Amino acid sequence: GMAWGGDPVRAAAAGTMAGPVIVPRNFVLLDELEKGEKGIGDGSVSYGLADGTDMTLTNWNGMIVGPGGCGLEGRIISLVISCGQEYPDKPPSVRFVSRVNLNFVDQRTGQVDNRGVAVIAQWNRSYNLEQLLQALRREMCSSANRRQPQPPDGSTFS
Repeated sequence: GMAWGGDPVRAAAAGTMAGPVIVPRNFVLLDELEKGEKGIGDGSVSYGLADGTDMTLTNWNGMIVGPGGCGLEGRIISLVISCGQEYPDKPPSVRFVSRVNLNFVDQRTGQVDNRGVAVIAQWNRSYNLEQLLQALRREMCSSANRRQPQPPDGSTFS
């Protein structure tokens, strides 16, 4: 009769008494959306939904302020983040729009090589978009990237 009253989250939890309740993708992303709209941390990274009417919450715009002590210092660097249907179990796909010369970025397309960024290579569902952007920002200052010559500010991957 009334068992679980059609509440799928409860029903799923009832089916697996052991282990945590897995929060569905859209709840995770709605939470991220709210955080992004409030503004996060010190403003060195930010993100938001690329299209406010996108009910699938798939495509996001990210922004990183280039960190001090590297060739990208002070630049506003934009990127696009795609959270596929398997997010947050699988990492998002990330592509730089701003042209950057970094060892984990494809110099033709701006696509991030997931193996080149620890937070993506070792992704787990507790990570979020803010941590992703902060990790990319830290990589800009890594010994491999810090002294790389950078393209002119404002140039973009086509």
